[in-house]
Amino acid sequence: MAVRQVKDEVEFPKGVTWKLEGSTLKVKGPKGELSRAFVHPVVRLESLSGKLFVRAKDARKRDRALAGTWGAHIRNMALGAHKGHEYKMKIVYSHFPIKAGAQGSEFVIENFLGESHPRKVKIRGATKVAVEGDKVTVFGPDLEAVSGTAANIEQGTKIRGFDPRVFQDGIYITSKGE
Repeated sequence: MAVRQVKDEVEFPKGVTWKLEGSTLKVKGPKGELSRAFVHPVVRLESLSGKLFVRAKDARKRDRALAGTWGAHIRNMALGAHKGHEYKMKIVYSHFPIKAGAQGSEFVIENFLGESHPRKVKIRGATKVAVEGDKVTVFGPDLEAVSGTAANIEQGTKIRGFDPRVFQDGIYITSKGE
């Protein structure tokens, strides 16, 4: 019978520091600070001589898959703390000009399809939203918060009761990444 172990070392970019407290990992860099708890009975994080490892002993297929997922989450945290994550979006309208902007912890979409009441979308976490003309930029250190906010903005302009082939108005994601 083969030994089913996982020992994956996670590399961090220069300028990014990390600290493991129990099962909570804290990552700090120039773009921000992130914290996340990693709890599982088989898969765990270990700090050995200044290096971080995702380790699983006697791991089944699901445990090995989870170890790889944890590694990806940690790398995303490190990249977010180092460079940040950014989604670019575009405001598209042909019938009524859409007015959009961030107000506190909400993104407000006004005059969408001529509606009198504004649509409001929650901005998640430490995510920032900037609007310049018909371009919307969503950026921040936490990938899940940034992508969730962009998805919420896109879903906030979902059209109900009209033919989407004719009414293609909305705010759409055009690019993900740096």
